[in-house]
Amino acid sequence: MLAHLSSPRFYWAVLAMIVTVTASNILVQYPVAFDLGPVHVGDILTWGAFTYPFAFLVSDLTNRHFGPNVARIVVVFGFAVAVAISVYLATPRIAIASGTAFLVGQFLDISVFSRLRNNRAWFLPPFVASFFGSLIDTAIFFSLAMAPAFAGLDLVFGLEDGSLPFPAALLGIGPEVPLWIALAAGDFSVKFLAAAFLLAPYRLLMGPIVPPRAVAA
Repeated sequence: MLAHLSSPRFYWAVLAMIVTVTASNILVQYPVAFDLGPVHVGDILTWGAFTYPFAFLVSDLTNRHFGPNVARIVVVFGFAVAVAISVYLATPRIAIASGTAFLVGQFLDISVFSRLRNNRAWFLPPFVASFFGSLIDTAIFFSLAMAPAFAGLDLVFGLEDGSLPFPAALLGIGPEVPLWIALAAGDFSVKFLAAAFLLAPYRLLMGPIVPPRAVAA
């Protein structure tokens, strides 16, 4: 594994993870401010939903090329540096929520990918792993960052309550739910679509399809 850690590809993976998570921590604070017909997109989506799925692309490619142990190291490096930067660029509550959701979601992604990596259908490992990783990531992040039940994370740092309990239509057209739930639903919808769209760059960057080899989990 030491040879992998000295590879330029490993350092590029760490850098890509740091940039992706830091950008997402900032952009998740900004709703997408435009209307799509009767739907006010800002009620269901933040800009962070468009950047965060690339974190799963980075970890899946690292997992494929180097195995799950190196992928976990990339995740830990990305987590440590990105959260440290986010403390200054975002609120502490956002940083805590992002860090917790990131670690759990990424480690789940790596575990699912590793179990499916020998599947003959090359697209199943990244798609299924990203789906479940995104699902748990979204649930944890929006609960900790925006649900009233976790307002204490703001208060302990002497900040105003940043919870979003205000009503909003689910996915812009459904029944009214708290805004943080509407944002979580919109965020996951984009991540689900991104898991499909990012299969193209994954296939481009994964290298030639070769007979599967065992990789230590």
